[in-house]
Amino acid sequence: MSHAPQLGNAHRLGIGIGWRPEIAEAVEALPGIDWVEAVAENVCPDHLPDSLVRLRARGVTVVPHGVSLGLGGAGRPDTKRLTDLAERAEALGSPLITEHIAFVRAGGPLTASPALEAGHLLPVPRTKDALRVLCENVRIAQDCLPVPLAVENIAALINWPDEEMTEGQFLAELVERTGVRLLIDVANLHTNHVNRGEDPATALDQLPVEAVAYVHVAGGIERDGVWHDTHAHPVSEPVLAVLAELRSRVSPPGVLLERDDNFPPPAELSAELTTIRETLREPGAGRSRRAGTATPTPTTGIEPPAGQPATTPTEATRTTTPPGPTGHGPDLGRTDRTDTGGTATPTTATGIEPTADHARTSTAAESTGPGETDSHPTAGHGPDRPGPDRPGADRPGAGQAGTPGRSGPPAGQPGAATSAEQTTPGGPDPASTDPASTDPARQRLALAQASLLSALVAGTPAPEGFDSRRLGVQSRALAAKRAEVVAKVAPELPRILGGGYRAAFLAYAKSRPMRGGYRRDALDFAEHLLIGDLPEDPAARRELTQWWRDRSGARPPSRAVRIARVARAVLVGR
Repeated sequence: MSHAPQLGNAHRLGIGIGWRPEIAEAVEALPGIDWVEAVAENVCPDHLPDSLVRLRARGVTVVPHGVSLGLGGAGRPDTKRLTDLAERAEALGSPLITEHIAFVRAGGPLTASPALEAGHLLPVPRTKDALRVLCENVRIAQDCLPVPLAVENIAALINWPDEEMTEGQFLAELVERTGVRLLIDVANLHTNHVNRGEDPATALDQLPVEAVAYVHVAGGIERDGVWHDTHAHPVSEPVLAVLAELRSRVSPPGVLLERDDNFPPPAELSAELTTIRETLREPGAGRSRRAGTATPTPTTGIEPPAGQPATTPTEATRTTTPPGPTGHGPDLGRTDRTDTGGTATPTTATGIEPTADHARTSTAAESTGPGETDSHPTAGHGPDRPGPDRPGADRPGAGQAGTPGRSGPPAGQPGAATSAEQTTPGGPDPASTDPASTDPARQRLALAQASLLSALVAGTPAPEGFDSRRLGVQSRALAAKRAEVVAKVAPELPRILGGGYRAAFLAYAKSRPMRGGYRRDALDFAEHLLIGDLPEDPAARRELTQWWRDRSGARPPSRAVRIARVARAVLVGR
């Protein structure tokens, strides 16, 4: 059965911007804002920020954007996290919820090993096992959420070995099997172009653009051959070129500007939104205009990676599958939600959605901030090939009669024209009818993800097939990110430790993975220092001890207890 999204019911969002507490007033004052996106984990359903309340009263749509669900992980989605997402959608009256195609934790019961938290969005291998698991996880989420789900492509620094599909093929098969909508981040497509040699035009040719719910646009910076998706810089010409490529194929229902740090004056944000509007008004014209300083290719205006030829898109004509039943949730126009509320958790300095304790930061591929890497791109994937057959297009019910498939690469290459999960020739994916059939795939994926994450955060050897230099860059980036986010959620620590905070935290993080969220990480770091009789300054050590005691119990001490402790310290001359 095809789960192709219903095109006629797509919710038209318009032009929006990411809502952040630091720019809440500016967002309210910006002209022409149709909608905003808020990090779901930073909103509590019983106490919405006043700014979001005012925006909703004006008729501005608010979309919750989750960062910690880990739909690409080997385990099934956590029921509590799904319930939390549902509550936020209800509180905000949202027409949809968005999350990421990523894994954020590994280990645990599936591998009989300690649970590990990445605190970061990590790429899912584009393999049959990973696709099968992802599809079931998406279905579980769809069944639990009160509104439709859209999932986002992420930027990545690491290439999984032996991938079986391109990104476009992987997304196309995910949509075909689940009916999920797509949140396409054009900045992430550009990041993967620079860092992984993946052509954005090829990805856009292969993915089902008719399933796009909305689009992310964000700024970054290139340093030492690596693109840093910072969300802290203006949107670059190459990213706008990818947006123009997308617009030449489809008119997206919504486009949103993401900015998470180094916030400019409101006039600059307004100017960036104007540039985005102009790009969307010029379908087909942006490719030659948006070349920037790069050498334009005939299709994207983006310079290809070193050693790779410029290529043109596939010549095959794409035909949209007629609307069909999704079988998953109401249409995107649904707005019959109740009003409740939320509070916010601080965001991080570098601007990409983290997980765990829900602050945001970024990487060279959604992890490394500017200046935090010494890496160079790994070799690309070679010359671009024609687009593949849409995996599963030859299965009964995979599309409407008369809908042409996509042309595929030669047999034996990633994404060859066999169904990505056609374990029964000509039959449906068994996982769609028997969830237990995904258990062997989950086991294999769990071992692979735990091995990778352990190498990144616990100092174990690099798994076979990975670029050890890239893993080192990613590992240092994750540690640097942890230091930044802990400083945000526990600002007392850098104040107590002074200039020695960063070096002390990075030394701690080398072999000590996160056990939970960032607040737990802050407590573990403080405990680690105190066990080692650090910091050396007695006054700083006493202050750190008191900070740790106040927060490490089952619940924080009452105000009266804190006042009594201060009075006691004064009386004893401390």
